[in-house]
Amino acid sequence: MPTRLPSRPSSVPRSRPLVVSTDEDLLDDLLRLLAAAGTEPEVATGGPALRRAAREAAVVLLGADVLASPAVRALPRRPGVVVVAADPLPAPAWAAAVELGAERVAVLPDDEAWLVSRAADAVRSPVERGWLAVVSGSCGGAGASTLAAALAVTAAEDTEGVLLVDADAWGGGLDLLLGAEDAEGLRWPALTGVRGRVAGDALLAVLPGVGGVHVLAASREDPAPLPAEALTAVVDAARACGWPVVVDLPRPGPRGDGLAEAVLAEADLAVLVVPARLRAASAARLLVSGPPGGPAPWSAARLVVRPAAGGLSVQEVATVAGRPVTAELGHDRGALPRGERGEPPSVAPRSPLGALTRRLLGELDRSRWAA
Repeated sequence: MPTRLPSRPSSVPRSRPLVVSTDEDLLDDLLRLLAAAGTEPEVATGGPALRRAAREAAVVLLGADVLASPAVRALPRRPGVVVVAADPLPAPAWAAAVELGAERVAVLPDDEAWLVSRAADAVRSPVERGWLAVVSGSCGGAGASTLAAALAVTAAEDTEGVLLVDADAWGGGLDLLLGAEDAEGLRWPALTGVRGRVAGDALLAVLPGVGGVHVLAASREDPAPLPAEALTAVVDAARACGWPVVVDLPRPGPRGDGLAEAVLAEADLAVLVVPARLRAASAARLLVSGPPGGPAPWSAARLVVRPAAGGLSVQEVATVAGRPVTAELGHDRGALPRGERGEPPSVAPRSPLGALTRRLLGELDRSRWAA
């Protein structure tokens, strides 16, 4: 039976708003307004319940009293966050609201009508957040970019569209792998200044696309460092309007650019491509374990082994890396010629890339359903 790929439903089952506040008067006002909007909220202030509800809620209403709360400040950024206050916010509170990605500060009672309308719209037609997959290699030349492109091409067969993001400013441009180097649309230099909340549909409309894959590629004429804030803003914008996103990260290393940390914490799937060589497997071990006492953003990554003539076996790679291997990428004789001709990777079900990408997307789908 064929693997069911993650799809993009236009809507998800009806979800409740989330209210986060310890101010009893503000809670009473919000309960009254949400009742007028035809919904009853979930109320949480901390712990696992808050993180779960913040992920699933149709809209999140944060009382001004919790803006400095460690539990609130630790929440992942998401669209649909509104700060609610009984009085205009002072400057420090405004700054906190901006850091949390709030779309608006609603001051009661002046903004009551807007808040009722906003809550009613959110509950009536919530959009399922698109999934995020991140791909990189444990060393240069591992084939991670080809796998990232193939993952996007495969996913596009079963969705309305996919965003493929090139996070390597000096990688030559991921659009080359799709044959989209001459397609009209923006590349990274035009978007490195974006921050915070971005309109996803407007963003996708200005990017070049091939076969359902929209690609945000590096520029070959004007390469420039990619700020982590810009990468986060673009990824969040596409996911907020329901689009799956595949990010091709450059080879990880101690460069301090923050790109891996910017996306891996929110990734539904992280893949590390490891050539079957001793140094590549040793590098993979460093990445998944992280430095002593430091962060390990790749700790949940799935390892994909790329065989090498005279190299290690799959089991030997797993032993050196200290992590089970998820899959092996078989040799595809046509992959290199297709790439040189500017043709998208072949993802036919029985091709090496097609079989691997369907397996990875099937695992992604199962993990999201189980979450």
